[in-house]
Amino acid sequence: MILFLRRAVPDAGLLCICPRPEVIRQEYQVDATAITGNRPKRLLLRWIDAVLMQMPRRISNFIAAVRLARKLDMIIIPGTGILDDFCETPFGWPYLILRWCLAARLGGAKLAFVSIGAGPIRHPLSRFFMKTAAGMAHYRSYRDRPSYLFMKGIGLDVTHDPVYCDLAFALPVPEGDRPGATDSVAVGVGIMAYRGWEKNGKDEEAIYRTYLEKMSDFVSWLLAQGLEIRLLTGGVEDRKAVGDLLEMVDGTGKNHTGSTIVAEEMSSLHDLMRQIVQTDLVVTTRYHNVVCALMTGRPTISLGYAEKNDELLMQTGLAEFRHHVETFDVEVLKSQFSSMLERRSILEREVRRGVEIFRAQLAEQEGLLRERMGLIAPDRGAISGPTQMTAV
Repeated sequence: MILFLRRAVPDAGLLCICPRPEVIRQEYQVDATAITGNRPKRLLLRWIDAVLMQMPRRISNFIAAVRLARKLDMIIIPGTGILDDFCETPFGWPYLILRWCLAARLGGAKLAFVSIGAGPIRHPLSRFFMKTAAGMAHYRSYRDRPSYLFMKGIGLDVTHDPVYCDLAFALPVPEGDRPGATDSVAVGVGIMAYRGWEKNGKDEEAIYRTYLEKMSDFVSWLLAQGLEIRLLTGGVEDRKAVGDLLEMVDGTGKNHTGSTIVAEEMSSLHDLMRQIVQTDLVVTTRYHNVVCALMTGRPTISLGYAEKNDELLMQTGLAEFRHHVETFDVEVLKSQFSSMLERRSILEREVRRGVEIFRAQLAEQEGLLRERMGLIAPDRGAISGPTQMTAV
């Protein structure tokens, strides 16, 4: 989204509303502010806020959000599973989305949800917050058909809402390919600290251990075949899962025939893609691990926890390689991996063909955004100038 905005309105000021503004300032040279707002600095005020169930802070931060929105021309909410309650309570992410959408409308800023993921939203209050927030938008598009159908199913008018694909498919892909001998095979294995859909669910530890036991069985089998493995992650919390997995397989990182497990740190999708281009096939759980694997042309097996993973594979010729993270069978996974390895070149062509379609969709959406959100005025060309502020 930042790349697009810098092309479309190069002189506009950009502001990122996000959880860790210091990271955005340093990484992207974009001004940023905390999406959660400010906490009282004095201990007494924090105590009063806690006693009153954080209502003073919520009111204060909402007023601050409205004041900020008055300085903006538009607020864009780009990508991710923004409208679901995965591991969230109603007054976590769902409430924050509602706060900023209401602030945008009261502050006079245009509001857009661009290529978002939606659903499931299981808590009734979270569903109310998120449906209300989405209903305020001047523009909405979804990254897949299940997201569109979910919002339609909960009663949102989606008549004018298009379906494109995930915005990450417009990112630049690292050049080059896997170094080393062409007769060897490297496998990217994505590990997630998965504990079930609900935050603090009663079976979360059992779900986590079962998942890791299955993955360690699969990784040990890959090592027994003499294959190199690169462990892929998608968040800081996944690093502990990687450590737990390595302990289950072999604490030294070596196993069986001497094949190696590589577990390098990665903190962005760019880092993730740099790891994936050094592999031939990918088996993973996190959605954006799947996205990055497909972007680099790698045939991928998904062990997903929502329909979004399945939709990606169905559109890139990999429909048979879809599994659910809580129910997949390790022996079936091994069999499918062997089949994928045999058909690697054919499947790779299918993947690249699907990704080209995705990229064409995003180019079309850029034109639609320029038209609907006023980034291009029909009679004057591009709007640009230092007074225009866009929040992402």
